[in-house]
Amino acid sequence: MKKIFYSAVLFAVCSSEAMAGGLVTNSNQSASFLRNPARDAVIDIDGVYTNPAGVCFMPNGFHLGLTAQHPEQQRIATTTFPYYKYNVNDPTETHKFKGKASAPIVPSFQAAYVMDKLTLSASFAVTGGGGKCTFDEGIGSIEMLYSTMLPQMAVQQGLPQQAYKGYSFDAYMRGRQYYFGFQVGAGYKVTDNLAVFAGLRTVYGSASYEGYVRDIKIHTLAPGMEVIPVKAAEIEMTTDQSCVGFTPVIGVDYRINDQWNIAAKYEFRTKMNLKNSSDMNDLARTTIALDKFNDEKTKYVRDDIPGTFTCGVQYSPIETVRLNAGYHFYNDKKAIKYADEHKKINDGTQEVLFGAEWDATKLLTVSAGWQNTHYDLSDAYMSDMVHNLSSNMIVCGVRLHVSEKISVDLGYMHNFYDKRTVETQVSAGVTKKDVYERRNDAFAVGVNFDF
Repeated sequence: MKKIFYSAVLFAVCSSEAMAGGLVTNSNQSASFLRNPARDAVIDIDGVYTNPAGVCFMPNGFHLGLTAQHPEQQRIATTTFPYYKYNVNDPTETHKFKGKASAPIVPSFQAAYVMDKLTLSASFAVTGGGGKCTFDEGIGSIEMLYSTMLPQMAVQQGLPQQAYKGYSFDAYMRGRQYYFGFQVGAGYKVTDNLAVFAGLRTVYGSASYEGYVRDIKIHTLAPGMEVIPVKAAEIEMTTDQSCVGFTPVIGVDYRINDQWNIAAKYEFRTKMNLKNSSDMNDLARTTIALDKFNDEKTKYVRDDIPGTFTCGVQYSPIETVRLNAGYHFYNDKKAIKYADEHKKINDGTQEVLFGAEWDATKLLTVSAGWQNTHYDLSDAYMSDMVHNLSSNMIVCGVRLHVSEKISVDLGYMHNFYDKRTVETQVSAGVTKKDVYERRNDAFAVGVNFDF
C-alpha cells in the first residue's frame, strides 16, 4: 500500500511539461507572430519558419530577423477532495494550487540569402517548451494521497482513530523543458510564381524536474503527542533529461498574382529519446512506477515531436492591406510517448488563424489577429501537472519602418483559455474533482535587417 502511495506522489512531482502551440510545439517564433499570427502565407523574413518556400519571393540579398519574447503563464488547478478538510492549515474540502510558468527572454533569429532562383536560409528558436513551471505549495494529487494515507499511518502507530486531528507538510515542485531548434534549408524558385523548399531542423531537448515533500506531521488530540513527525514519508527527487532529434521540413508557395498567395508546409515527426540522469533517495530508486525517471532502470524516455501540417492564404485587396488566414494540424496521436501516453489523446491539435495588416503610413504598419487552438484530449490524459486547455488568442502590434533597410516589430499576445473539469473516482463513494484554468500573456520585440 505504501509503495503505491509513494509511486503516485513522485510520479506527479516529475510529470511537468511546459508547452505552446501543439502539445510539444511552439509556433510563436517571431515578434511578427505576436502582431499577426496567420503567417503561413506571408512573404517576410519570419517566413523562414512559417513559410520557408515563400522567402524565395523576397528581394535578392541578405535578410535577418532577431526577436526577443517574454512570456508569462499561470496554471491554476482547483481541487475538491473530502479529506482536505483535515489539513490543519486550510481545513476546507476545496484547495487552489497555482503554478507560475515564465521565461525571462526567449530568443530567436531567422536569416536568408536570396538569389535569383536559389535561397539559402537558417533559423534558431525554442521550438518546444520554453520555460519553467513552479508550484511553490505542491499540487492537489500529492495532497490527496497524503490526506488519505496519513490517517491510516496514525492508526498503524497505535493512535486511536478518534484522536486523529489532521495533517500538515511542506511540498514543492518545479519542471523545466526546452527544445532548441536550429534549421537550415534551401528554397528554389521553379517558375516566377512557384517556389519549393527542403530543410532539416536539429532539435536539442533539455528538461529537468525536481520536487520534495518535507516536514510531514500528523496532528492529534492525544495529550503528550499532539504532533507526530513522519520522517519516513519524506521524499526527494531530481531528474535531468536530454537528447538530440532531427526534423525534415518541406514547403511550397504559389503566388497566383500580386493579390493572392497560397502556401503549405509539412514538418515530419521528430523522434525524441530523452536520456535520464537522476538523483533519487532510496525509496524512489526501489519504486517501480518511477522507472520512467530512474536512470538505473530506464536510460531513455520517448517524447516525440509530432508531424505538423500548416497551410495558409494571403489576400491583398489594395497595396497597403494584407489579409491572412491559416490552418495547423499537429498529429499528436502519432507522436510516441513513454508508456503509450499518446494513446490517451483522442485526436491531434487543430488551429485556425486570421490576421490583418495595414500600412497606415510609410513609417507605420498596424496589425492584429486571432487564433483558435483546439485540443482533443481524454480525461485520462489530464492531470494537475500535465494538462492543456483549448483557447482563443488575440494579438496586436505594429511594425516601425525605421529606414529602407531596418524595421522594428512590437507585439502583444493574450490567451483566453477554456476551463475544464475532470472528476476522478478515487475509491468507493470518494471522488476528486479538478477544475483547470490558465492565464497567459507574452510580449515581443524584433528587429529586421535587409542588406
